[in-house]
Parts: sequence; C-alpha cells; structure tokens
Amino acid sequence: MKKLDPRIHAYRADLADERLSDKVQAERYVPGDLSHVHRDSVPLFSQPSFDGELQTEALFGEAVRIFEIRDGWAWGQNLTDDYVGYLPLEALSPGQLQPTHRVSALRTFIYEEANLKSPPIALISMMSPVAVIDRDGDFCELADKGYVYHSHLVPENEVDPDFVAVAERFLGTPYLWGGRTSLGLDCSALIQIGLLATGQFSRRDSDLQAASLGDLLNDTTELSQLKRGDLVFWKGHIGVMIDQKQLLHSNAHHMAVAIEPLEAAVQRIRINGGGEITALRRFENYSA
Repeated sequence: MKKLDPRIHAYRADLADERLSDKVQAERYVPGDLSHVHRDSVPLFSQPSFDGELQTEALFGEAVRIFEIRDGWAWGQNLTDDYVGYLPLEALSPGQLQPTHRVSALRTFIYEEANLKSPPIALISMMSPVAVIDRDGDFCELADKGYVYHSHLVPENEVDPDFVAVAERFLGTPYLWGGRTSLGLDCSALIQIGLLATGQFSRRDSDLQAASLGDLLNDTTELSQLKRGDLVFWKGHIGVMIDQKQLLHSNAHHMAVAIEPLEAAVQRIRINGGGEITALRRFENYSA
C-alpha cells in the first residue's frame, strides 16, 4: 500500500482521522471537530511549539478540522487545501463559518464600527472567507465581529477570470517561507492564492502542485514554447509565466514577489545549486 503523504492526510502512530481507518494504522481514530480561524491569520507548525518549523498559514475564517487539543495546541487540518499541522488553540473558534463572501483586496481592515475612523481590530488578507449578515452604508457587518469595507469583498462563489493577474497584484510582497498572506508569502502560496481566486483547487507545496496542476509539457528544455499562465518548476520552487519570456515568482533571491526574465532565473538557480527545471505545466483552458 502506498504511504499517504502526512502533509495532507491527518495521521500519526497514535492518532488518525477516522476517514483514513482503512488506509493507515493508528492506535485510535477520531472524526475531528470543526472550527474556524478568528485571528488575522495563524501559523501551522510541524510540532506543537512556536520554535517548530513553519509549514503554512491558515487565513481568517478558514475551516479547520481539529483531531487533538493538548497544552494549548490543536492538531488539525485546514479544509481549504487539506494541510495538516499544529495551530495555537487561542486562534480558533468552535464551529465552521458559513461564508457568504471572501476578501478580494490584497488586505483589508475589520473595523470595530461601520466607520472608517473607528479603530481597526484586525487586518485580513485576500481569500479570507467571511460571513456577512448586514450592510451598513459602505460597510458590511460580519457574523464573527466588526465591519469590512464592502468594495473589498466579493460573493463567495464569484471567481476571478485570470489567476496570473491575481498573482501579479502581489508584486513586491515580501518573501516569507510558509506565508500565505499579502504581508508575506512564498512561491507556492502565490500560485495557490491566484488559483483559488479563480475557483481552482490547488495544493499548498510546489511538489504537490507539480504533480497535480494543469497538463505536463514534455520538453523542459524548449522554453520558447512557453506562454502566459504556464507554470515552471524547479525542485522546491515554482513560478508562472506572465508572457513568453518573463517569470513571476516569490523568491529568496529578491526576498519578494518579482518579475524577471526566465532565462536569468534559470541561470541563477542553476549557479546557486537549485538545479534545472524539473517540469513545465499548462492549463489548456487558460486565456487572458
């Protein structure tokens, strides 16, 4: 039996999601309890410690299935992309939010009152789901707390037509390993957020994306075939073409989301030990 990837399947030797009872061995299985993030964003760690490795972030409003609570930490799975990790319990509220809208701006404040002069109580990022219960002038009242400027939201089922254009809006955003917000994000999060905005599911890490997104182009050396929307992969890295020659990617060289000639990126990554391009993938139905 093929071993399941523990990044996207909740199991340990002592505990596992009951949905995996026929696939993994564990001392006990539990159904898990639904909760949602009530902080601006929350880190997911590989261990129940702030000194552990940051794997990813869960955004405000995202649903998390919790399998264990211990010593102020929750071990759970983000239902947006199935990522598994440890979250600080204080960042979660019981129950699953029933979103009506999502944040379409790069980031927006939640205000205490429906007044732009009132104190902001949170700063939430693109793709954060929210439950709107009322409209008060230029603001939408949220079920959990506070008010958000209505033009920074779109209905939950409304999709953007161009994932590359969404990704381009993050140009200049600082690079942050494990980050998923407009305050800092990594290479795979940039692609994931762009695709989620267009209604397309995307895994979190670049190797998982390389195995699942779009259709594989057979020749990784023939770069003249590339066009806007094509994904370029290296070991541990991903970028997207904005045209035939320019690559958009969040990277540790610029420490930001940047655009540069693909040829320059290929040469630099090779020189710095990152190897050659491992895959090229294309969304056949993409148009811009």
